Amino acid sequence: MYLSKVFIDFKKPKNIYQIHQDLWTLFPGQDDKARSFLFRVEQQQAGVGASILMQSEIAPSAGNEQVNLLATRELPLTLIKNQRLRFLLVANPVKTIKDQQQRKNQKGVIKSNRVPLIKEEERQSWMERKLQSWAQLDSLIIRPCPPLYFYKKDLQKGYSGKIVPIAFEGVLTVQEPDKFIEQVKQGIGPAKAFGCGLLSVAIA
Repeated sequence: MYLSKVFIDFKKPKNIYQIHQDLWTLFPGQDDKARSFLFRVEQQQAGVGASILMQSEIAPSAGNEQVNLLATRELPLTLIKNQRLRFLLVANPVKTIKDQQQRKNQKGVIKSNRVPLIKEEERQSWMERKLQSWAQLDSLIIRPCPPLYFYKKDLQKGYSGKIVPIAFEGVLTVQEPDKFIEQVKQGIGPAKAFGCGLLSVAIA
């Protein structure tokens, strides 16, 4: 696993999915189904660019004029049971609500929508569920982040939307090291293509 600092230089505003596409250029030859990186926008300044922290399974290639690879280091993550870690996670905590009118999609399944969790106790419960038995929360601070706006276009149509990310920060105790490491590699929660899900940890 590798941890990289990236700066994307742009003069015109970019939505979060465009930033995701720019990071793809650091992994030539990978298609979308083989995405092997997570990222978080650390800072973004209009007319200048965005500073990004990126975690990847393979080492990124050298950047280009627009996508500057500032630093990369291999991250051997070795943990033991009952080890305490500080953590930071910017995530998209949501719940799924089924269509109240019982309308169905083309496959005959009742339609559903993801809606953001609003109450702090709901967000904390969401975080606890995501950690499952792999880790135990010792302390937790929950704070809102600026909304992320995106526009994504596929072969048939384009669509836009907004994600309301939440920052989870605190201290946890590892219970099952191997499963916890796998969770760090996979990321937590939805919207990983939009800068959510990267779990950063450090020794407490």
